[in-house]
Amino acid sequence: MSELTAKALELAAMTPTDFIFGAATSSWQIEGNSSTRGASIWDDFANAGRIKDGALADPACDHVSLYQTDLDLLSWLNVDAYRFSVSWPRVIPTGSGKASAVGLDFYDKLIDGLLARNIKPSLTIYHWDLPVELEAMGGWTWDGISESFAEYTNILAEKFSDRIDFWSTLNEPWVSAFLGYATAIHAPGRNDAASGFRAAYNLMLAHGKSLQVLREHSVKNAGTVLNLTSIIATSELAAAQEHIDILQNRFWLDLLAGRGVSSVLIENTKHILDWDFVDQAELDCISKPIDWLGINYYTPTRLGMAAPASAAVGQDLALYPGTPQPISFNPLPPTTEMGWEIDASSLLTTLQQTSARLPNTPLYITENGGAFPDHIIDGKVLDFDRVDYFYTHIKTALEAVAQGIDLKGYFAWSLLDNIEWAEGISKKFGIIHNDFSNQKRTPKLSAEFLRELNLGRKR
Repeated sequence: MSELTAKALELAAMTPTDFIFGAATSSWQIEGNSSTRGASIWDDFANAGRIKDGALADPACDHVSLYQTDLDLLSWLNVDAYRFSVSWPRVIPTGSGKASAVGLDFYDKLIDGLLARNIKPSLTIYHWDLPVELEAMGGWTWDGISESFAEYTNILAEKFSDRIDFWSTLNEPWVSAFLGYATAIHAPGRNDAASGFRAAYNLMLAHGKSLQVLREHSVKNAGTVLNLTSIIATSELAAAQEHIDILQNRFWLDLLAGRGVSSVLIENTKHILDWDFVDQAELDCISKPIDWLGINYYTPTRLGMAAPASAAVGQDLALYPGTPQPISFNPLPPTTEMGWEIDASSLLTTLQQTSARLPNTPLYITENGGAFPDHIIDGKVLDFDRVDYFYTHIKTALEAVAQGIDLKGYFAWSLLDNIEWAEGISKKFGIIHNDFSNQKRTPKLSAEFLRELNLGRKR
């Protein structure tokens, strides 16, 4: 027995029988075929040359044309579920109004293909590709955006409510708000701190209104997905640690739990905005119970005294407006190619903290993985670092279950090498290698590892 198989079978033996393993992707990162949909803020961002390696929406992974190939790969992996997102401009080309029959037909076929292979569809309504027409109206800072999102949700629920096993309203609203509005790291690149906070609130209001629509359609398993992590710091940085923890974790969980907006956050940011837009009826809407919460976890956030800026992607003080102390981000080695510290133990603390902050809510790890170099030898893609990352993090997740954390599943990020947003195609997260010159898919060693795990627990 190989070491890879032994590790996979070790994890399989730890896995509860009802635990779900899956893989995840998002629409703009893989779909391509932009001529068959409306334009999104990420098209404008890419076309303006703001992606580091110049990657554009086409061809990406040409998933719209090759979805049957990708469905067969999911079947080969023996996953229980597939988490994908719907492109808002593919379904409603101008963001509001009449839906596209062509766009809906694509997702119809994708969903039916999953069900035919006995794979549970997990649909994310919004994974960052906002239609440009809505951004022109103010995007996530526009007062009407939550109603537009509810209308979009209604179209999806009317079409797919009987076939989707898991619904997620949003993916990582912190990224949308603070990388896209508070800074210019992501689309639309607004670079205004006050806009970041307004976008954060409106995203959560959109979640609440979307959840209402999903309830009206009696969908199964309606929730949302946050990127949460553990904030690590010494006692000298307690004030900064608290503020960053609020923005990264507690702001979103407080709203979901009905605790409203933190008074500490309001005090720390009073020089940026006055929060006069917060409305109690809207807070009540946001806090309606969800059926599950997804956690996207990659790395801890480790703080230090002010020093040269970290090279880690997304670890930038500008992303935490109002931080009351000068700090730096100090990820410890080893790190991934994104500069992110590899620390599976922080996954456990993140699960523990989240379980306490949003009690009685089943949890799923909806994204977890790493960008690592791939070594292609004799046609095989050897990604030993990624295998080790998956092994340590899945083991930690299963240990959390054994400790009583209500964790129900784990989704690997990502099924395919794709456009890693502003980093372009140079950062590889996929368990399936994609040759962007010819769209040839090749399972990596990490895919074989996860397949062995899935086969082992089904024996």
